[in-house]
Amino acid sequence: MPDPSPGTAHHSSSARLLQSIHDRFRLFAHHASVAAGSPWAFTIGVALIVAWAATGRWFGYSEQWQLVVNTGTTIITFLMVFIIQNTQTRDSRELHVKLDELLRAVAQARNRVILSEELTDEELERLQAELRSTALLDRRRQRRARESVSAPKDKEEP
Repeated sequence: MPDPSPGTAHHSSSARLLQSIHDRFRLFAHHASVAAGSPWAFTIGVALIVAWAATGRWFGYSEQWQLVVNTGTTIITFLMVFIIQNTQTRDSRELHVKLDELLRAVAQARNRVILSEELTDEELERLQAELRSTALLDRRRQRRARESVSAPKDKEEP
């Protein structure tokens, strides 16, 4: 009996390959962003610029000498954009998952906030204004409650 979906095996292996590439890039981007944000990376960057500047006299401050640093920094900047974007997107998703879980777990929270990424800009602005207003009211209530607790009680006279 022939396989009813002949492309399934090929699709499955392609999906695994894409997932593997995605996972490897995610790990690479994570490690690269950690390394690039370290004091050692900054120190190495400063040392490279100092070395490049020091060799300027040796190379007569030629256009090729300048092109070396311009090309190097352009390539590094171009690649770092993708690494930074990947890590920021992942960090944002992780944060949203954690916040969604907190919203889901808190009884007073409005679950519609969990799906706020699906709102239009106008709906999001309205929701933000509503939450800000609620937060201000809560702050006033808390302040009044603290003041009423700390206010001296009138003593009864005998």
